[in-house]
Amino acid sequence: MTPLATDSAAAATETLRLTLVVGSNRHGRFGPVVADWLLAHIRDRDDLVADVVDVAEAALPMSLEPTPEATAALSGITPKLARADAFVVLTPEYNHSFPAGLKNLVDWHFTQWQAKPVGLVSYGGLSGGLRAAEHLRQVFAELHAVTVRDTVSFHNAGAAFDDRGALRDPSGPDAAAKTMLDQLVWWGRALREARGRWPYGG
Repeated sequence: MTPLATDSAAAATETLRLTLVVGSNRHGRFGPVVADWLLAHIRDRDDLVADVVDVAEAALPMSLEPTPEATAALSGITPKLARADAFVVLTPEYNHSFPAGLKNLVDWHFTQWQAKPVGLVSYGGLSGGLRAAEHLRQVFAELHAVTVRDTVSFHNAGAAFDDRGALRDPSGPDAAAKTMLDQLVWWGRALREARGRWPYGG
C-alpha cells in the first residue's frame, strides 16, 4: 500500500468532531428534549464525538459589533465551531422559518462553516419544522457549507415524546437519525481530507 493510500485509509477511520447547535432560546423551549435524544444517538457511535453549542447560552448582541461582551461570549462558541468536522443544527420553526437567535449565531461566524457538512434536525407542529430546515439550507450554501440531503423532523413534537423525554414510537426517527448521521460522516471524512490536501478557495 502506498503512503497516500495509507493516509486515506487512516483518515477514513478517524473519529469526526461534530458540533450540535441547539437553535432555540425561547422560554419553555422543547429543544433540549430533542437534543438529548439526538446526543444519545451520536454518543452510541464510535465514529463521532460531540460538542454542543446552545443558542440559549450564547449572549451575543444582534449588532455584529466586536464588543468586549461579544468577544467573551464567542470565546466559548467559536472554538467548538472551528474544530468541528461536521455540524448538526437543531431548529424549531418560528413563523415559517428558523429563530433569530440561531441566525445571529450563524452570522457571527464565516470560515468556521466553510467546506464542512451540516445535518438538519427540525421540530414543530404539522410541518415538523421543515420550512425552517429548508431556509437554513440557503443560508449554509451562502457560507460554503454542504447540507446533507436527509433530515430528521418531528411533527407535533410535543406529542411524540413522553414525560421522560423518550419517543413513544422511536422506529421512524431512529432510522432517520442513522441515515442522516451516516451521510454526515461520509461528507465529514471526504471534506476533512480535501481541506487537508488543498486550501479551500471560498
